[in-house]
Amino acid sequence: MKKLATAPILLAALLGALPLAHAQQTAPAPQPQAAAPVDPAAAKQAEFERLLHAQVLLDRARFSPGEIDGAYGSNMRQALNSFQAARKLPVTGKLDEATWNALLQDGTQPLANYTLAEADVTGPFRPIPEDMMEKSKLSALGYASVLEGLGERFHASPALLQRLNPGKNFNRAGEQIVVPNVGGLAPLPRAAKVVVKDGAKVLQLYDAGGVLLAQYPASTGSSNDPLPVGTWKINGVHANPVYHYNPKLFWDADPGDKKAKVQPGPNNPVGVVWIDLSKEHYGIHGTPVPGHVGKTESHGCIRLTNWSAAEVAAAVAAGVEVVLES
Repeated sequence: MKKLATAPILLAALLGALPLAHAQQTAPAPQPQAAAPVDPAAAKQAEFERLLHAQVLLDRARFSPGEIDGAYGSNMRQALNSFQAARKLPVTGKLDEATWNALLQDGTQPLANYTLAEADVTGPFRPIPEDMMEKSKLSALGYASVLEGLGERFHASPALLQRLNPGKNFNRAGEQIVVPNVGGLAPLPRAAKVVVKDGAKVLQLYDAGGVLLAQYPASTGSSNDPLPVGTWKINGVHANPVYHYNPKLFWDADPGDKKAKVQPGPNNPVGVVWIDLSKEHYGIHGTPVPGHVGKTESHGCIRLTNWSAAEVAAAVAAGVEVVLES
């Protein structure tokens, strides 16, 4: 950021024969300029745009802020912490000048145009019941709305997409909208180790040399179902899994619940992928509620957004070490 250079103001005056001291005493003192009034709405919008830009760049740098929403929260703070550490910057968790300049080296515009395709708007879309027994009656657990599907594709909250596109018809093929520019990245290299940190609520991927490849916000257990701290292995990776619900494994299961199978789909309880761990009944998986990741508890498993889980699944394989830390 360039510093503004201020030139001295030279006050020219015809003093005649008056002594300089007398002129200094009688010259009128300069009056302070009134500060320009701050428009609170404009300032709030500018901060939203700045945070949105930073979230997109963090996502592109593989330090995911989770669901992109243009707001500063715990997931963005953890993304900034690790981005700063990786770039050897002071770790503040804040979008300071040095961090902003490092992010801007990407050079990518934060928003892109996207034209809604027929496949985006045809569905089928249907409400998803909360009750597990009702879920098990559905033949598939697809998206509940066009906005939900678009949100997952562009790593964004549906509310953000609506804010960026006032007056747009999300149900009409051919409609052009504005979306976070998170596409076009090369696939991640193969990961040699997965580390999950319960305190920070993050999952990290490392290569064989110990270099951090990517970080994602994660929900990592609860007081009733704590994260099973220790070193485990990946048994296998399963895309679009059928969820086998067993109420005996859940302390908060509804009375009367029975074992059931819940069909695949992004609104399946474990989302679009299940990464099975050598710890029985535990895995890394997606979720139908991306806005809750890193902010709410889980039943002991490691829960990611669907897009993060898919990216992790593509970078790991059976036998990869998984370290679960407190």
